[in-house]
This record gives sequence, structure tokens and C-alpha cells, in this order.
Amino acid sequence: MAIIYLDNAASTWPKPPAVKEMMAEVIEDFAANPGRGGHALAMKASKAVFRTRVQVSRLFGVQNPNNLFFYLNATQALNQAIKGFLQAGDHVISSSVEHNSVRRPIEFMRKNNQVEATFVEPREDHQFYVEDFAQAITPSTRLIVVSHASNLTGVILPVAELGKLAKEHGITFLVDASQSAGVLPIDVEAMNIHMLAFPGHKGLYGPQGTGGLYVSSDIDLEPLIHGGTGSQSEAIDQPTTRPDRYESGTLNTVGLAGLQAGVDFVMEKGVDNIRQHEWELVKQTILGLQQIEGVHVYGPGIEIERVGVVAFNIGEVDAAEVSFILDQQYGIATRSGFHCTPLGHQTAGTEQRGAVRASFGIFNSEKDVEALHNAVREIAAAFV
Repeated sequence: MAIIYLDNAASTWPKPPAVKEMMAEVIEDFAANPGRGGHALAMKASKAVFRTRVQVSRLFGVQNPNNLFFYLNATQALNQAIKGFLQAGDHVISSSVEHNSVRRPIEFMRKNNQVEATFVEPREDHQFYVEDFAQAITPSTRLIVVSHASNLTGVILPVAELGKLAKEHGITFLVDASQSAGVLPIDVEAMNIHMLAFPGHKGLYGPQGTGGLYVSSDIDLEPLIHGGTGSQSEAIDQPTTRPDRYESGTLNTVGLAGLQAGVDFVMEKGVDNIRQHEWELVKQTILGLQQIEGVHVYGPGIEIERVGVVAFNIGEVDAAEVSFILDQQYGIATRSGFHCTPLGHQTAGTEQRGAVRASFGIFNSEKDVEALHNAVREIAAAFV
């Protein structure tokens, strides 16, 4: 049975052929330690990492590639940004659809360092409004951090407008681009984004174990990890130069080379084209599911654009059971449960049961959506 992969919000699959080819080339020819030696192989590895840094910077409008730091995933990047920036007494504003990668660091600091937090909720139309964030600002507000798009409902937050609000009030603005990098246009300068966290293995079509954080040059974070960086090794303190200050330990050279190939693929396809492709599949999915008796679709309707995510339930059937049947009987890979966003499920009203999530990528087609519709229709007929 051929696999219909509808779990791209967790990790895109398949990867472009060039990703595998680039990684194989590095392993075969120069998988040395970047920045840890002056010999030819080490220099070749360093250049590969730098090329990736430059290419990702181009995608996000980062003017100085040295302000972009690599991590294993967006979770590490968000922890570095949040914990490395907030101090005791600070107030942070976020949204009620945040992934645990944002919420848990905030809750950790709220519990241990008396940091205050406000989670802004959407209005009845499922959208977030700048005015509601503005009302949450206090004299102690030092950070606004939001997901660019929800990994549950796909709702897109008004990042450019929030960046303008943050700038007007002298507040630092952090964006989690886990569901938007490679799918929605991002320009950190034009959007007034001070920090941007991103994964490499989702919309950038790179391998797992890659991700990063952009930090504006006028922001100094306290490094969470201290150790070898390949520079200023004689000093007892962490280097002050970027990106070394925030990249202790050996980088994933093989993975980052693959990430460059993934970003090359995205830029060749065009972010706007990828966005339109996913949006057409989302509209087709929502319209079809809404016609099946007993199926409930969460989030905004097709009159409001979202990223390539559709969450739904079938009657009172357990979401995990539906996802299991889709996988085992129909060869359709989806994700069920709470998607690491309990806040999002509280907002959607699914905190007691979770939901089934279908999420799309550039390699999905209308036939994949039709197969999902047919499978859900048969499941609903059997249970509802």
C-alpha cells in the first residue's frame, strides 16, 4: 500500500532529492569538524556551514548572516531566545495557540523567576487582533512572542502588525516560525522581528536535527550552553563574537548541508507558490470534510486563509482511533492527540479529546485530499 503522507506540520516528507544527495556528498567527502582546524577538510566543512547560514539569511531577509545561529531544532532555539532574554520582573505577552516550545519555557520562568505572562486569545472569527495585544501591554512588558501560524488550526497571526506594535512600545519581538518558514514570506527587517526561531525539517525541507535562531545585533542573550566554539579557546568565558557565542559544540555539518539544499529547493519553487499550493489543498480538504455527516472541522473557514493544516474529529470517535484506522486501513499518515499545544486545544474546545490533524506539503496533491475524504466518509458511516 502506497503511503499518503499528511503529517507535514510535524516534519515534511519526502525530502527533495538534492537534500539526500548533498548530505551523502558531505559524509563521503568532508564530514570533518567545522571551525575546529585549519586543514583542508575542516575548512571545507566550515564553508558548507557558512553557505547554509548565508542562504537561510537570504530567505528571511537577515542582513548579517553571523546573527543567525544553528541549533538542533526550533525548540532549542526558542529556549535560548526566551530564557536567554527574560529576566526576573519581566512581563511577556504571547498567544493562546502557542506550542509547548514557547509555553513551557515561559511557564518555567514564571514559576522560578517571577516572570509574568499574558496569553492573548483569538476572537470569535478565530483570528488574532493587534488591539488585543496592545491592551495586554504593561510597564513591565519586555517581550512579545508568538507563533507565526498555529500548528492546530493553521490560523495566521498578524506578525507584521505585531512587529510594528512592539517597535512603537520599545518591546522585543520574537516569532516562532515553525509552521511558516518556507511557507509564508518572512522579512525580519520589514516585519520588525528582533528574534526568529525556525526548524529545518518542516517547511524548509531539510533533515531533522536542524534549526536555528536569528537575533538582532542590538540584542544580547545569555548563552544557555557554554563550551567549545573553536574560537577564543584561551578564554575562560564564552566568546563574545557571533555566531560562536551561541554555537557551543560541534555543529551538524551533514544536516546543515542538507538544509541548504532544502532552502535552495524552497527558493527555486518560490514561497508564494508553495503557499498557494497548500492553501488550495486546505480549501479542498475543508469543503469536502464539511459535507461528511458527523465530521467537525476546527479553525476558520475557507474565507480566511490559513497554513496547510486542517484539524477535525468524527462524531465522538476517539481521535487516536481515527488516525490509527486511517494509517492501517487506508495508508494515510495523520497525527492525532494534542499536538504539543494544550493551549491551542483549549482555544479550539478540544482539550478533552484532542483532534486528528492532516497537514500538507509541496508534494501532496488533490488526489491525496480525495483519498482522505473517501476514507473519512467510510469511517464516519461506520461509527456515526
